[in-house]
Amino acid sequence: MKKMSAVSAADLDRMKKTYLQNEKARVVRNALTTNDIASISRVLEASAASPNMFSIDIKTMPVTNQMQSGRCWIFSALNVLREMMAKKYHIDKFEFSQNYIAFYDKLEKVNFFMEAVLQEIDTPMNNEVMRWLLETAVGDGGQWDMFVSLVKKYGLCPKTAMPETYQSSHTRAMNGILNGRLRKFAADVKKAHAAGDDKAVAGLKKECLQECYGLICDCFGLPPEKFTFEYCDSRKKYHAVYDVTPAELYEKYLQVDLDDYVGFIHAPTADKPYHQMYTVRYLGNVVSGNPISFLNLPLDEFKELILKQLRAREPVWFGCDCGKDGNRETGLWDDGQFDYEHTLDMHLQMSKEDMLDTRHSAMNHAMVFTGVNLVDDKPNRWKIENSWGEKVANDGYYICTDTWFDKYVYEAVVNRKYLSREHKKVLKQKPTVLDPWDPFGSLAD
Repeated sequence: MKKMSAVSAADLDRMKKTYLQNEKARVVRNALTTNDIASISRVLEASAASPNMFSIDIKTMPVTNQMQSGRCWIFSALNVLREMMAKKYHIDKFEFSQNYIAFYDKLEKVNFFMEAVLQEIDTPMNNEVMRWLLETAVGDGGQWDMFVSLVKKYGLCPKTAMPETYQSSHTRAMNGILNGRLRKFAADVKKAHAAGDDKAVAGLKKECLQECYGLICDCFGLPPEKFTFEYCDSRKKYHAVYDVTPAELYEKYLQVDLDDYVGFIHAPTADKPYHQMYTVRYLGNVVSGNPISFLNLPLDEFKELILKQLRAREPVWFGCDCGKDGNRETGLWDDGQFDYEHTLDMHLQMSKEDMLDTRHSAMNHAMVFTGVNLVDDKPNRWKIENSWGEKVANDGYYICTDTWFDKYVYEAVVNRKYLSREHKKVLKQKPTVLDPWDPFGSLAD
């Protein structure tokens, strides 16, 4: 191994002299004493180049608000489904209960974690897989297939039947307690197994599951078994259907087969050839639920599938890195709106491949495409329904430029009817299994 080099006195002297020769650096340094970096790097023309107008603009409901929680994937998925419900029953305003789905997601993740620990019962605690399981444990985030598994198993209910609680909207404290209990479970079962007392393992799991269920009930409330499905249609006529179960709301009243929807990714990295299927080890929530798998596509095919569904006036769920080049004030995500390179005299540009390989970027947020602006049938900006409330951006709706899309959009879901024959053939492949810490095992939150 090559010997590591320390920063020397000569290095410090050289760097200081070079820095002081740069007169612009003094201006930037003075500006940064009272301003943030983004404000002095902002490109004036960026917002004007991306007006809030779109050639395809799907009429959708007011935005929702996930508050201080990482449930964006649930909110965005339910935002897609509520538009289907609205179209079917001519409803102007409606929300499914995000809390209902989050309740069962938490419970299923608890069970999934414990089962994963039991799978690794002989794996040392300092093994990389065990470290990953213990560090990530149970959080708020998720992916589309995880949402599908929950709906298929537990159904749906209106928000009126299970509204938000303070804890469902502010999940950090509960998550900390929950994960502490789960890590105790991991320690306890490994000790029991090492002592040859495997009979105790089932009891330890049952006890932990019961305690975690109680905590989730304390924080989120008890899910309803039946409710009244009531709404006013666009003519202000009131409708009510009594004693509806969550399964009935999904299967009888919504009548959408979520298995018809396919997840695909754009991963331009050497380890993931295009037109192949991928999955991630230990990525999931519902044991025996829908396997989480992705079809990796070149950018042009990836983008065209999204456009096909938008042209049919159907919103599209997608996952991206929302932490890069965003402006909440203007509601714009644009890789050209902050000129950090010229402000700071730094080389910062990276390819999407390098950002993934170096872990500089990965999917961390899910939203919904509800529109796009086409020039000569090519997109130059996209309309986005977010779940951060209506007091930000354009009444809660955002814009991203097409160049930002190319860099930071990683995953999307469309109805399989929009896939080509060749794409459908690839779906039948056995997926390549990726490591748990692969960038495409990251969760939207």
